[in-house]
Amino acid sequence: MTTKEKGLVAAPSMKVARIYLRVSTDEQDLSRQVAIVESTRDAGCYVAGIYREKASGARADRPELLRMIADLQPGEIVVAEKIDRISRLPLAEAERLVASIRAKGAHLAVPGVVDLSDLAAEAQGVAKIVLESVQELLLKLALQMAREDYEDRRERQRQGVELAKQAGKYAGRQANTTMHERIIALRSGGRSIAETAKLAGFSESQVKRIWSMRAAISPSES
Repeated sequence: MTTKEKGLVAAPSMKVARIYLRVSTDEQDLSRQVAIVESTRDAGCYVAGIYREKASGARADRPELLRMIADLQPGEIVVAEKIDRISRLPLAEAERLVASIRAKGAHLAVPGVVDLSDLAAEAQGVAKIVLESVQELLLKLALQMAREDYEDRRERQRQGVELAKQAGKYAGRQANTTMHERIIALRSGGRSIAETAKLAGFSESQVKRIWSMRAAISPSES
């Protein structure tokens, strides 16, 4: 959900920030990242929006991320805890995502990624070219490292499953039956996919997947 500041107006010289908070699963908690909000304000920024999401960073179709990008205005900054909160996509896709943020006239302010945009904007000639090149290199390295970390985690998980299977201890991932029942009840009651996602608190892709599974099991009820 998006939280917008009320009753506050940014001073003309104040930087405007939009904060993106993300975890990968419903079981994880966003509260650890909330400290970013206060630190952003302490840095002298006006917080125009806070976007909270529970979705994989390896997905480009995250609703709150796309909403944040749509809301961006020229000169604003996007704040996140780490670059992997923004993206764990393959490098080419991650660069397209960052390009969509830049296309709105905004830029990233993420720990671990040095922001040289202000210096580059003031520089001229060779200095400007060097600063812009260094900025692109640092960002590319950060995005690639986020992807490699994601792939390493997936590989360790796969290896763990294989070891558990060999030991006869792997029972498979258990379905969230409460989530399934809630989605099926809403859809059976005539709610659209978008309405069901909003009321159940899950993404539209999750609703589609679970409803498709239901339809495959009971075609007459779909």
